[in-house]
Amino acid sequence: MNTSTDPTDPTGSCDRHAARTVSVSRVHGDGDTTVRALDDVTIGFPRGRFTAVMGPSGSGKSTLLHCLAGLDDVTGGEVYLGDTELGSLTDRQLTRLRRDRIGFVFQAFNLLPTMTALENIVLPASLAGRRPDLGWLDRVVGAVDLADRLHHRPGEMSGGQQQRVAVARALVGRPEIVMADEPTGNLDSRSGAEVLALLRDAVDELDQTVLMVTHDPVAAGYADAVVFLADGRIADHMANPTPERVLDRMKAFDRVAAGAGARGE
Repeated sequence: MNTSTDPTDPTGSCDRHAARTVSVSRVHGDGDTTVRALDDVTIGFPRGRFTAVMGPSGSGKSTLLHCLAGLDDVTGGEVYLGDTELGSLTDRQLTRLRRDRIGFVFQAFNLLPTMTALENIVLPASLAGRRPDLGWLDRVVGAVDLADRLHHRPGEMSGGQQQRVAVARALVGRPEIVMADEPTGNLDSRSGAEVLALLRDAVDELDQTVLMVTHDPVAAGYADAVVFLADGRIADHMANPTPERVLDRMKAFDRVAAGAGARGE
C-alpha cells in the first residue's frame, strides 16, 4: 500500500484528519471465547471527504465506527477526534464531545415520536441549552428538502423522510464529522438514493466530513474512498470507488473466506 497516495493514511497533522485510530484493538470475552472485533487498527479519515467502511459480516466495521464515536471503549490503542484523544476524557467530557463535535446517523432513525421533525432536528442544541444558527438551519432544511414537513411527527412521514430528518439533526450542529451506521439499511432503493445523495452533497456543498458503514456497493459508490475490513483488520482501501469495483472486491473477500473454510482454517 502506497501511503503517499492512500486517502486513509493516518500520518500527518490533526488538521488533516477529522478522526483517526492508532493501534486500536477491541476484544470481547477471554480464553477460548475471546473475539477480537478490532485487531491493531491504525487509520485516519481525512477532513472534507466521504469515506465508506465495508467488510464481511463480523469484520468489525460497526465496532470501528462506534469506537471512533466514543460509544464503545477500546481494549488497546488510541482514538482521536481532531487532536483530542478520547481515552483521556471523563464520561461527562465524552458525552459533551459526542453532542458537540459528532453527528451520528443510525440505521433505525432514532427520532422521538412525540416531537415534530423540526423539534427532532434541533434537539441536540436544545439539550445543550443553545439556540441553533437559524441561517444554517434554513440551509440544512433546504438541503434535505423537508421545509414542508417540519411540523409533521415521525409517524406521519415515510422512512426516507425520517432518515433525512436524522441526517439534518446530525448536520445542524456543524459537527467535525458525521458518522452514519448503515443509514440506508431500512430504506427502499429510491429513499436510500435520496439519503446517499444528501450525504454526498453535505461533503460537496457544506464542506462536511462523512464516515459511513455500509454493506451495499451502490452506497459505497457515493464515497470518495472505501476502506475494507476483514477479521478486525484493515484489509484494503480503494480511491474513487464505483459499485462494480466495490462488488468485485467484496466477491474476492468471499472467495478467500470460502477457501479458508474449505481448508478448515
